[in-house]
Amino acid sequence: MEQKRKLQVRNLNRVFEGAGGSSVTALSDVNLDVKESEFVMIVGPSGCGKTTLINIIGGLDTATSGEVLLDGKPVKGPGADRGMVFQGYSLFPWLTVQKNVEFGLKMKKVPAKERAEAAKKYIDLVGLTGFENALPKQLSGGMKQRVAIARTLANEPEVLLMDEPFGALDAQTRVVMQELLAKISRTTGTTILFITHDIDEAVLLGQRIYVMSRRPGTVKEVIEVSLPGERSHNSLVLPEFLETKKRIMDMLWSESNDAAMGR
Repeated sequence: MEQKRKLQVRNLNRVFEGAGGSSVTALSDVNLDVKESEFVMIVGPSGCGKTTLINIIGGLDTATSGEVLLDGKPVKGPGADRGMVFQGYSLFPWLTVQKNVEFGLKMKKVPAKERAEAAKKYIDLVGLTGFENALPKQLSGGMKQRVAIARTLANEPEVLLMDEPFGALDAQTRVVMQELLAKISRTTGTTILFITHDIDEAVLLGQRIYVMSRRPGTVKEVIEVSLPGERSHNSLVLPEFLETKKRIMDMLWSESNDAAMGR
């Protein structure tokens, strides 16, 4: 049975108007689909409009033309149906881990007992049991990002939007977080759209990868990723992994080389 389309981007364009009538086209005729429970990656050269695209999907920016559909309905602005995780953790420094994870539920006026139970569930899911009463300043970068992910998941969004969430982490912590997110994806079935500039990360996590061109950003190619077994650090040396990585590297090198040559 084919998975239903959860998120659709149709003929999306974004033009930024500058001073004196000048303009910059950030996105040009972008189309993409994300199926229910699918883990989809977007990778592309720096400045190709990846963050602009995810901000439009999240309702934080508005397209010049085109549309974003969630469950077939147009996205008109921010909404609880889309949870966003950024590179910055955006935690409240005066709140404990437990209270940070509960925050969104408290804003929804979820009763205290229910939100405490939900927070405990997701704190356990991200491997932070025992740190419920810790403050953000007592946590490492990886642990802070776990709290941010737990807080977002506690609101049970239809789609999880992630913009370079592990970009500030050291290499070892980053792989640990990638394995954790792969496990969360399998466990919860949450639909995930994830932006990265890291090709290893894209291949390790993604079921499909949208490779974008240089600015104005558009979809250059869509790559299906098939890796045997559960995704983990061991996947990084598989022939299938290396073949897919090289394919993407060649595409991005071509984009960068053409830009440097003025083509």
